[in-house]
Amino acid sequence: MRTRSNSGVRLDYYQRVVHKLILDHQQPVTGLFPASPHNDHAWIRDNLYCILAVWGLSMAFKKIADQDEDRAKTYELEQSCVKLMRGLLMAMMQQKEKVEKFKSTQHPLDALHAKYSSATGRTVVKDDEWGHLQIDSISLYLLILAQMTASGLQIVFSLDEVAFIQNLIFYIESAYCTPDYGIWERGDKTNHGLPELNASSIGMAKAALEAMNELDLFGARGGPSSVIHVLADEAQKCQAVLQSMLPRESNSKELDSGLLSIISYPAFAVDDPQLIAKTRDAIVIKLQGKYGCKRFLRDGHKNPREDPNRLYYEPWELRMFENIECEWPLFFCYLILDYCFQGDKANVSDYTQRLEKIMLRNDDGIKLVPELYAVPADKADLEQHEPGSQDRIPLGRCPFIWAQSLYILGKLLQEGFLAVGELDPLNRRLCSEKKPDVVVQIVILAEDNEIRDKLLEYDLHAQTIAEVAPIEVQPARVLSYLYTYLGRNKKLGLSGRKSRDVGILSTSKLYSLNDRIFAFTPQNFDYEEYYMSRDPALLASTFMANVAFLGMSWKQMLGRPTITLLATQYLLDQGRIPMAMITTMKKLKSGYINGTRVTLGNLGDFLSTSAITNLSFLGSQEDGYPDKLNPRVQSYLEEHLLKSLSSKASCLARPAAGGGDRARALRRRMSVRGAIRKTRSINVDSETLGMEGEYAGPGKLERKPSWLEVDRASGRSPSPEDARKKFLAKGTSTTSLGAGTPTIEVTREQTPSPPKEGNSPGAAKAPRARVASESASVYAEQETDELLAALRETESLDEQGDILQYLVDAHGLDFNTGMLDNGRAVTVRELLKALYEKACAQKLWGLVRHTAGMLGKRVEDLAKAVTDLLVRQKQITVGMPPSNEHTITAPLPENELRQLIHLSLRRDKHGNENKKAYGDDESTAMLTQELLVYLAMFIRTEPQLFLEMLRLRVGLIIQVMATELSRTLSCDGEEASEHLLNLSPFEMKNLLYHILSGKEFAINSANSLCIVKEKLDKSKVGRGNFSIVSNKSTRYGKKSQIMLEGQSLQGNIDTAPLGEADRQGQWLRRRRLDGALNRVPRDFYPRVWAVLEKCQGLIIQGKILQPNLTQEMTSGELKFALAVETVLNSIPQPEYRQLVVEALMVLTLVVECKAVGHLGGAITVEHLVHKANQLFLDEQRRVGGDATLCCAKAEAGAGAALLCGGAAGVCQHLYDSAPSGSFGTMTHLARAAAALLLERLPHDAPLECAIT
Repeated sequence: MRTRSNSGVRLDYYQRVVHKLILDHQQPVTGLFPASPHNDHAWIRDNLYCILAVWGLSMAFKKIADQDEDRAKTYELEQSCVKLMRGLLMAMMQQKEKVEKFKSTQHPLDALHAKYSSATGRTVVKDDEWGHLQIDSISLYLLILAQMTASGLQIVFSLDEVAFIQNLIFYIESAYCTPDYGIWERGDKTNHGLPELNASSIGMAKAALEAMNELDLFGARGGPSSVIHVLADEAQKCQAVLQSMLPRESNSKELDSGLLSIISYPAFAVDDPQLIAKTRDAIVIKLQGKYGCKRFLRDGHKNPREDPNRLYYEPWELRMFENIECEWPLFFCYLILDYCFQGDKANVSDYTQRLEKIMLRNDDGIKLVPELYAVPADKADLEQHEPGSQDRIPLGRCPFIWAQSLYILGKLLQEGFLAVGELDPLNRRLCSEKKPDVVVQIVILAEDNEIRDKLLEYDLHAQTIAEVAPIEVQPARVLSYLYTYLGRNKKLGLSGRKSRDVGILSTSKLYSLNDRIFAFTPQNFDYEEYYMSRDPALLASTFMANVAFLGMSWKQMLGRPTITLLATQYLLDQGRIPMAMITTMKKLKSGYINGTRVTLGNLGDFLSTSAITNLSFLGSQEDGYPDKLNPRVQSYLEEHLLKSLSSKASCLARPAAGGGDRARALRRRMSVRGAIRKTRSINVDSETLGMEGEYAGPGKLERKPSWLEVDRASGRSPSPEDARKKFLAKGTSTTSLGAGTPTIEVTREQTPSPPKEGNSPGAAKAPRARVASESASVYAEQETDELLAALRETESLDEQGDILQYLVDAHGLDFNTGMLDNGRAVTVRELLKALYEKACAQKLWGLVRHTAGMLGKRVEDLAKAVTDLLVRQKQITVGMPPSNEHTITAPLPENELRQLIHLSLRRDKHGNENKKAYGDDESTAMLTQELLVYLAMFIRTEPQLFLEMLRLRVGLIIQVMATELSRTLSCDGEEASEHLLNLSPFEMKNLLYHILSGKEFAINSANSLCIVKEKLDKSKVGRGNFSIVSNKSTRYGKKSQIMLEGQSLQGNIDTAPLGEADRQGQWLRRRRLDGALNRVPRDFYPRVWAVLEKCQGLIIQGKILQPNLTQEMTSGELKFALAVETVLNSIPQPEYRQLVVEALMVLTLVVECKAVGHLGGAITVEHLVHKANQLFLDEQRRVGGDATLCCAKAEAGAGAALLCGGAAGVCQHLYDSAPSGSFGTMTHLARAAAALLLERLPHDAPLECAIT
């Protein structure tokens, strides 16, 4: 017998414990662990946690292996780990068809099974008999596989297995948008089998994707073909969604102790130390007890009040489980490991003591961790009244191997047998450490010498594509095609990567293939895709956002990111490089752009510092030629060497017809004129929105004729030059922003409106855009060929658009026009395409949007944009409120989204018989798609803009944008919507940003700056080209102008003092914006929950929030917030909605200050608002305030409140009062609430003032 050192003896003890409690149960054939002696099902997740202790012990033995006996023990323990990991791998490989199917469907029934038979490795329940879709368990498998491989274990033996693992990566890639059943296998906590997005699954997937990236599964013996590839953007998406969810677990669980597994060992998925601490603290405060932590609030599992004969719970039952949920010692094990990794010895010993107090001993004296502690049924009431007062009893399995294994790991760490780095060979624990700043490398390439020379004029040195050879430059879609070859395997029937999306992180690497090097341009610069890429200013702004995004998100990668930009002919604006591009490129030279470090240079110079990935998987692996390029890839690459874009000749450019037909042609055009405008449905109507233009001081603003309108004499829009001549002849003054609101010139067409047929309210209310002077019968009389003749002879693109709109409505897109182009018949669709190209070239954005809609173009990445918003817990509605909104709550495929958006903008057919001639509102449908993309851009780069917003109502946002334009341009709703649709994509994005951020802005219109523009530069004035420029002002910290492009009149604007009219209306505007954006105060929903507990319901707009919601949902639950939001959304006027929110806040203060014990019956919240309005008017009469000019003037009667036209019969001046102060809305609402309570209190009770 040899003598053992103390450490050896102690390790031998742990080895006996591990053998007895864990390894004795391992199945000899499959290597899997059954759940218990009576249940042979092997869960993937439990099996993985069980084996961790064995792996930890093997590494501890390896360190002291000075004798053969210890080396043998090390090997035996290591092989048990390999046996288990391979057992799980074989079980999953038997379901390879499911992996292949799931990549396309993400359907719960196509998921890999969550448990297998431990005896055979085969499935044990049918697809629909269990919540199999548990992304966290597959992710945990990949994570532990990566860690064990990195520690030196050889688990994967063949290239077929490598291909299967690569496909498992694709299986978990979409975790960020795939609802699953989660770590507790139940989905929604009512256990009805509804999957939901779970933060713990997303975090585990993120960790697995990062751990697996560039990992060689054959370890030190492998080569390029055994390396796993992960697209960095997929992990980044999981990261972004995780950041937005934590500390929430899912829609129905506001918190879950399972999150401990992702904020610390084993996943270390969160990069932000504050978020980690916030999540840990929330779990400790809300879920921790004497015997461990509750899994989540109102968890019914093994609860004394659970009905064991039913799988599911009724929603109202959940309240019964409150405060008596079972406590799981397992989470003490997680916390011990967490503090071990932090090196916090005090907390380690504290939690170890707590855990060891509640452990049970078996006959051999080994300490065992039980599964959970429950309250005895007879003590449930006492525990509920006084949480933590009763002793609990252990239930479930004992030992609970999952917890026991983590306990043993904790002991090995505490006793110094293991270092934290050995349990985490991939160093995931360091991901929350501070990293040095990222330097983004930027390369600008010119398509040819001509563009290179044009850039040189601005002192910008660029190489051409020919000069950077042998490095090849390709668009992002080539990279996405190449990645479809990753993971293909004929033997297993696996097809490779399905998603065609490659993000900016992937295109910012260089790629090597045999001896070639590739650089790829970013995906959102692939030009042929969509009209938004035709706006140079938007491209420049997208590029800056990309740089900022790289600065934040480039982590865990060797080398720097490199953005390759290509300046092509396509970008030129009338042969010149657009100014937006030049200014951005010049900023790059400074070395910083918006706080991100950048360096501009040539591709060749960056080779040594860039991140380079090897595309070795493109070899003909399965044909036995791994070094030879796959022949299909070879031919694809040869085809795709960059081709320049040729411009199409248009068949619309025909000589005009002879002079004889002029009069007829003119009349003909008049009859079709406005066909596009008639399709518009943006409603800036006072009745529905309560959005009257604010009072703009004495005297009406004069309206002047404008060159934006069609000139009636000539029947076409004048060119900008004519417009300017005409305009200068009139000699309008240049108003700078200063006093009053600037004017814009507009003519109204004096045409009688047609008699309204049918008296549907829709027909009466909607302000239909200009109606043609002759009725629709004229259209029918028009000969189609006369219209085609008119189409040939007209120069005006607007007019061509109107004629084509009519032709599409009358005959459809595929109607043969009888024109010939190179001997081929031309359809209306081809004419529309040509018009679209021309409109793009001339930057007529209103026409561009409309023709894009008619051609059925869709915004690139629309589905991705919607998914980005949804997974960050924002719901979306499209369509025009109040009656036509459709809510999107789950990701939809691209074509379904387009249909939904176009459907939601269809108008009712009863309003008018001439439905056919009106067509559908293509412009607004395109604008809706465009805004969804911008909202997704903002939520990716500036998530703080969306705080306290749950639902984004795009239709309402469009209406508010139009209202804002109508307010600042002092024009009516119809003109404002016309201006809105003519904003360039960049200006549209900017206007949306200003509305989201609530910044003040005003507009200097095109006309009022025309003369100044004339002096500044001689180029054309585009129509309606406003640009929004933020700039400092004397009164507000930040104010913005919408100004003409290419202007810098800062000085002019700065010096002008802001008039009083500007300040007036700002609170009304603030409330209107917040109401339209559904923004609420912080912690609003949990506080409303508290009010509901104290009354019998809240009535808003005739809808009731029932008090039983508090029994079904906890206060922090997202489902509760959505229920409140839905009721609030039934209020059509945004500013009135905002006052209702303020009234609810006053009620929450009453409850929080415990002013009364109970609020009595159901409360109608609007009564509070109207009572406050009444009090406000009384006070205005008393002090002779502004409201005496309108509502306070008349004696308080029924019609009195409508004098100023405030929404919902509330005075405009109340809407425009600040919340605080003695005349503030809160003061009046508080008085109204006091009056309400006075009616409800028992009169004999003495009143105590609790509010000081």
